[in-house]
Amino acid sequence: MPVDADRINIVFEDESLVVVDKPAGLLTIATEAEKEKTAYAVLRTRANRKKPAEKIFIVHRLDREASGLLVFAKTVEAKERLQDQFKDHTAGRRYCAVVEGRIATDDFSIRSYLAENAAHRIYSTRNKGSGKLAITHVRVVRRKPKATLVQVRLETGRKHQIRVHLAGQGHPIVGDKIYGSQSNPIRRMALHGEYLSFRHPRTGKRMEFESRYPKSFDGV
Repeated sequence: MPVDADRINIVFEDESLVVVDKPAGLLTIATEAEKEKTAYAVLRTRANRKKPAEKIFIVHRLDREASGLLVFAKTVEAKERLQDQFKDHTAGRRYCAVVEGRIATDDFSIRSYLAENAAHRIYSTRNKGSGKLAITHVRVVRRKPKATLVQVRLETGRKHQIRVHLAGQGHPIVGDKIYGSQSNPIRRMALHGEYLSFRHPRTGKRMEFESRYPKSFDGV
């Protein structure tokens, strides 16, 4: 899916941070293969144009194929205070996803240790020594004959956690062929970061942001 990186949606901004709604297909930060088409690069270019110029710091990430809410910091202090909240789980994150198949259970949690192999693919393991603990909470929102819309809340924030955990239940996210999806009717991965909350790094005030999942999810 082509992405117009210049049209990234700014949800909120002040002197400490900026919250954006990232489109699917856009990296959060650069990789060896892609340096410029990233949310970070778009915001850094925008910040450099300001007078005086501002700085941008990564706080957390969303997969390239996913869309949704991201917060970036503008100062080192703000970055550290926000990252501390993600580490101690006081920052709130909720996602929605469309998965293949009908999930029978209305609410459930998935707990495993996640590790990464030489091909950079994430997998679940029972070996505490080789993986990091990952806990995902899932609630069914709507069932269709061949797919289920779910809300997902992260208790931990590991790489590809939602994708691996749902695939491990036999319900890969629609469009996620890396972890076993057999269908891609909307030409993207059906994962969206719909809710983000944290304490403001300077004022301590609780902030909450919501972004409705794309309409295309309803047609799956």
